[in-house]
Amino acid sequence: MNEVGELRRQTKRPAVDNRALEAAWARWAPFYDLTYSAWLAPGRQAGASASSRLLGPILDVGVGTGLELPMFSPGARVFGVDLSEPMLRRAVDRVRRERFSHVEGLSCMDATRLAFPDSSFGGALLMYVLTVVPDPAAVLDEVARVVRPGGEILIVSRISPEASALVALERWFGRLFGPRLGWRPYFPWSVIGDWLKARTDMRLVERRRCGSLGLFTLVRVQRTR
Repeated sequence: MNEVGELRRQTKRPAVDNRALEAAWARWAPFYDLTYSAWLAPGRQAGASASSRLLGPILDVGVGTGLELPMFSPGARVFGVDLSEPMLRRAVDRVRRERFSHVEGLSCMDATRLAFPDSSFGGALLMYVLTVVPDPAAVLDEVARVVRPGGEILIVSRISPEASALVALERWFGRLFGPRLGWRPYFPWSVIGDWLKARTDMRLVERRRCGSLGLFTLVRVQRTR
């Protein structure tokens, strides 16, 4: 899997049109680290620490510029994928600069059409990804396919509060600025909860607050069969 430094698209055109998403993250790439590094770091640390305890290779879905790559344990085996080539090239530069031997590969890939066989990974990490992708359930389905039975999907995400006033504000803000930001401000727990209810092979292991001021949630889901 050692493909660090050689980026190429691994799939056909995605089923969901991601052109607006790619454009948004191409704009973010030059200053993403400066904007998001500090205040998202605690959540990244929580996700990297939890996934480093899993057996087998770890798939980092939406690895972006690779901010969490230094946070994995040295013994981890990590393969990162991202839809945005400009973001991913910065991750490649980071791996080369820091000489991360635990990073086995980085590839440009659509998370709804992963170019891996079934049950390839001991676990998968989705760090601040589900609020970005057009179809979170499709991403979760595809990630579940490549995680082996007994392995885990770890999600770090902001979950919207249930207060009606805040929900209305987030929806309004998302309609106005969501496409330009590249992520959706409104993301209820039901997106993950409904997916879990529809999957008899998935079990919720843990759900807890993490990150700066508890703004984010760490979710651990195990594939049972």
